Amino acid sequence: MAIEYRTLGKTGLRVSALGLGGSEIGYQEVAQKTVDKIVGTALDSGINVIDTAECYANGEQLFGNALGHRRADVVLMTKCGHAQLAAASDRASGYAQPDWQPAMLSASIDRSLKNLKTDHVDVMQFHSCSAETLRDDRVIDVLTRARDAGKARYIGYSGDSDDAMYAVEMGIFDTLQISLNIADQEAIDRVLSKAIAAQMGVIVKRPIANAAWRSGTKPPGDWYTQPYWDRLRKLGYDFLDLDIETAVAIALRFTLGTAGVSTAIVGTTRVERVAQNIAHASAGPLPIADYDAIRARWRQVARPDWTGQR
Repeated sequence: MAIEYRTLGKTGLRVSALGLGGSEIGYQEVAQKTVDKIVGTALDSGINVIDTAECYANGEQLFGNALGHRRADVVLMTKCGHAQLAAASDRASGYAQPDWQPAMLSASIDRSLKNLKTDHVDVMQFHSCSAETLRDDRVIDVLTRARDAGKARYIGYSGDSDDAMYAVEMGIFDTLQISLNIADQEAIDRVLSKAIAAQMGVIVKRPIANAAWRSGTKPPGDWYTQPYWDRLRKLGYDFLDLDIETAVAIALRFTLGTAGVSTAIVGTTRVERVAQNIAHASAGPLPIADYDAIRARWRQVARPDWTGQR
């Protein structure tokens, strides 16, 4: 299994096409020894991208402990704009309350560096803030000052839909993290061409649509996965009736085969999933006819309100 490497836009950073995401590790309270194994296996296999956020419970700390002397082996990314979750009971909401006050942002960047046990991250990203927030020069100033102080090599925006469009058009961010998958293709139609023209590195979140189809019944009360479950029922892709690994492989290869994508972030709490995901990614892009069929089905079925999901 050979990992493909790509260039992260104008940053010039060499990144593995498959990256390791941190939300599951943080939110699901994975034991440190398991995180150590996941990170070690990923790095030994050629994955060099790790993406996390301060609001992913103790995810930053877990990664910081796991990386140790291998910090230089990774392109390390995190996000600011949501304070740490205060208690386990808060995690059901998925996010801490956003806080874009400049003093909080500045403090959170410093906390992230401490959590990750590093003096800098490669990419510091705003975490799903609105276009209105992006119009506040004080907020932007916090991120650019962090970059200028050496706390971040590059700065990015993580978000979707109209907010992502505005972030791209600002021309100040080096990277864009956006949702893109078989159930979420607004980014392909509206945002990617502009990001590519701006030479932004494109980081994809939710690249396998959270494998939402794996459940035969609608997930109760799951605000994060449920929209994809609903969409996939309407899209009715034939390959979703295949075994789960084959379907996941097709979904991931669709995302990675989309023009302009630099890296796709997949999270896991299981060591064995790392090798499985690498095998799927290493199979290369889907045949053009298969890729085009997924795009055509989206155009036929997608409703105007099927916007990018954070």
